Amino acid sequence: MRDRALYWRRIKALTLLLLLLWLGVTFGVSFYARELNFAFFGWPFGYWVAAQGAIVVYGLLIALYAWVANRLDDLHGVSEPPDIHEPGRR
Repeated sequence: MRDRALYWRRIKALTLLLLLLWLGVTFGVSFYARELNFAFFGWPFGYWVAAQGAIVVYGLLIALYAWVANRLDDLHGVSEPPDIHEPGRR
């Protein structure tokens, strides 16, 4: 591992950034949902953004975290070794 402190700073910065995005989606969208008052498939658009769009964003945040964290793990030499056990073998 090259520099453990740098690795943890980067992981914490990534986590903080994604938590801020989560906070913005969770509270920002619901706060401004009333201003999105046009109909979308028969329902208010604010409802769709809060109910459906937020879940999509949460899934994307999880995927982004996993992808970036894996790249950081590889970069700093802390990735897990591949599983050497074959399926069905004890």
